[in-house]
Amino acid sequence: MSKRPIYVSIDVEADGPIPGRNNMLSFGAAAFDLDLDSPTPRKPIGTFETNLELLPEATPSEDTMKWWATQPEAWATCRKNLQPVDVAMPAFIAWIRWLGRKAVIVGYPVTYDFMFLYWYTMAFGGLEDGVRCPYGFQGFDIKTAAAVKLGVDFPRASKRNMPKHWFRGSPKHNHEALTDAIGQGVMFVNMMNDG
Repeated sequence: MSKRPIYVSIDVEADGPIPGRNNMLSFGAAAFDLDLDSPTPRKPIGTFETNLELLPEATPSEDTMKWWATQPEAWATCRKNLQPVDVAMPAFIAWIRWLGRKAVIVGYPVTYDFMFLYWYTMAFGGLEDGVRCPYGFQGFDIKTAAAVKLGVDFPRASKRNMPKHWFRGSPKHNHEALTDAIGQGVMFVNMMNDG
């Protein structure tokens, strides 16, 4: 296994703010290499996506569902081809292992998406007692890195204040998990390779 990590950009769509009480509806993951010698450094070297069946004990947040009502296309996309969580999460673990390198989860912001992904991985991934999560228990936050690179306070590290060239090659954010995971991954690669 290469010692150089692979960066896995994730995006989660959910029906509320807290895993367990609310559902992770779908998630997308796109693996990127920061190797500058790569002929296509802004393209993922692998992707994973799944839409999940709802947990019987979880309930949607009323506020979140009001927001989803404004996103009918994204809602329809995340409710197609639903997978049971105890099938989807072991498949995701197998995909992470297939990458063959230490996976570092990346997100914007990483806290929300990672919280859901980690909880679902540990709860439904089929990991035996004592087996660690294959991507660890922490993630790389793009917003924090942007604040450091730009030399600004954290609240000012929003996308509207970032250089336009950080978004070069990134698909439009549309609240469809895989598209957004790829977009954030492209932004991450551009940002990390900038100067």
